[in-house]
Amino acid sequence: MFNVLSTKTLNHYINQYPEAANALKKLYQELSKSSFDSFNDLKVVYGSASIVGDNRVVFNVVGNKYRLIVRVNFEYKRIMIKWFGTHKEYDQINAAKVEFLID
Repeated sequence: MFNVLSTKTLNHYINQYPEAANALKKLYQELSKSSFDSFNDLKVVYGSASIVGDNRVVFNVVGNKYRLIVRVNFEYKRIMIKWFGTHKEYDQINAAKVEFLID
């Protein structure tokens, strides 16, 4: 099972985007219970997920209205939340390099 790092980051995004809160919580729970060995395994379950470099995966959330970027370490079963925002905001960032920052 994966250890999803940091619930503090997740809670920040849940507070910032309340419309996406339930979807983020559900995805967090699903990923925490998963045991993927590779991106290909993850892709079987999350067909719309994309890999963008630096072991980062982009998930479409709330019907692709939002995007979640995580860094996945399949060997150590860890997922680190890097960024979350609207699809429009996603178009303004570099998904392979963006880091979580509090304004």
